[in-house]
Amino acid sequence: MDIFDVVIRNGRIIDGSGNPWFKGDIGVKGEKICRVGDLGRFQSEREIDAAGLLVCPGFVDVHTHSDSSFLVNPKADSKILQGVTIEIVGNCGDSLAPITELGRSFFYKELEEKGVECDWTTVAEYLKRLEAGGLPVNVGALIGHGTVRSSIMGYEARDPSAEELDAMKSLVEDGMRDGAFGISSGLKYAPGCYAKTEEIVELCKIVGKYGGLYSTHIRNQGESLIESVYEAIEIGRKAGVPVQISHLKVKGRMNWGKATNMLRIINEARRSGLDITFDQYPYNAGSTGASAITPSWAREGGTQSFLQRLKDPEQRRKIEEGIPEQENWTGSEKILVAKFDPDPSYEGKSLKEIGKMRNRSRESVMCDLLLEAEGVLPVIIFFGWEKDILDIMRHHATIVGSDGSSLASYGILGRGKPHPRSYGCFPRFFGRYVLGERLMSMEDGVRRMTSFPSMRFGLKGRGLLREDMFADITILDPDKIIDTATFQDPHQYAKGIGYVLVNGEITVEDGRFTGVLAGKTLKHPVHWK
Repeated sequence: MDIFDVVIRNGRIIDGSGNPWFKGDIGVKGEKICRVGDLGRFQSEREIDAAGLLVCPGFVDVHTHSDSSFLVNPKADSKILQGVTIEIVGNCGDSLAPITELGRSFFYKELEEKGVECDWTTVAEYLKRLEAGGLPVNVGALIGHGTVRSSIMGYEARDPSAEELDAMKSLVEDGMRDGAFGISSGLKYAPGCYAKTEEIVELCKIVGKYGGLYSTHIRNQGESLIESVYEAIEIGRKAGVPVQISHLKVKGRMNWGKATNMLRIINEARRSGLDITFDQYPYNAGSTGASAITPSWAREGGTQSFLQRLKDPEQRRKIEEGIPEQENWTGSEKILVAKFDPDPSYEGKSLKEIGKMRNRSRESVMCDLLLEAEGVLPVIIFFGWEKDILDIMRHHATIVGSDGSSLASYGILGRGKPHPRSYGCFPRFFGRYVLGERLMSMEDGVRRMTSFPSMRFGLKGRGLLREDMFADITILDPDKIIDTATFQDPHQYAKGIGYVLVNGEITVEDGRFTGVLAGKTLKHPVHWK
């Protein structure tokens, strides 16, 4: 008789496919699921009684910014305690590899302040560094277009020369050969905002040769939302690659209601044969660096050039005048300071509040804070209308993605008041919207967090509870699962996640992280189309 390492008994199994749940057991040996069904006569080293609980594949977070989190603290646990077992990093055009010395110069200070030495160049070296330090979850990587561009051209607001474009293509090709899952763009951010559509198309053609996808933070999510979606569609068609629109949303009060037209355009593109999907976080607020809501010309040259412009009175005046034009700044309900090292008492306060304290306009006080914090000013922007959020969430092509990082409630990763999505995205989606508001079936909700993202990104052997699949498993209590993190108190872990297995090892037990680092780095299969 077979003896399993772990048997999960008596649970309601939601296998990730979208099929109805069924009662059964799961046997795990080593890294893999060996049997699914009635395992009453089988023995095991360890048993988990899942009576009254839901047994699901581990959740897959395809849109994260945990690129340096595990280098800072390998036990960063805010995602594993949500039931997440896979994270995809390198989003919004911002990756830590592939990188050149020129590219490294733009972020080495930030890593240095976190105690991280950037001793890699290639995607392969970066993944090796991640795995050497230990990981609580599995991690795969995208190639950031912004990182590639800055590695060859710096932060120059111009088109690349033929030689520079070839060098960028070479970096992308090397990254794909090293196992990257595709390329991401951040066309709102410098230096990505300086790239024209054709530049992205040419780089995506390289990605397409290797079967990768194009993930994009589109140029504008407010007034020019529709035009920006059309650009993503054009890139996908011209390059022949699948398109994944990142954190799809509608920003700014005057744009509320645009989700209907936007989704119609996406549906038309899908009917015409373009493979386009998107991800979403279930909140009416986003988070970004405050410099991203200044005019793009002000950010040319990188952070130090930006700060010099802020110190020049005439350029400062023009920057302040240009701020309200950035994705309907004036249509945002409120903007909170998420982290401000010079004076942490400002964290959680709105720019409007701080402006009153200093007797300054919020545009002026934001520029003041940017200077004082040497350009590092994360903010949280409340922009959304619940109807738009729900319309996007209901769409069959929606994947859940946090747009957050793996954090911890202590140490350097526990500082500030970051967006609560880093601690609560998945339990909020499932507990509030799926189980609470019954926006969709349990089975479809689980599918959007498991098999759908696994299929979309080519995560072989992940996302389903089937024999011979990797044993990434999340066991949750449907009566208790919910987020507890708030905007004023974000470092709060979710409730209702009882057990999590990563590659067959128990990493969460009775709702607590065991400290086991069973994660691996994942690589996209290298093949030519």
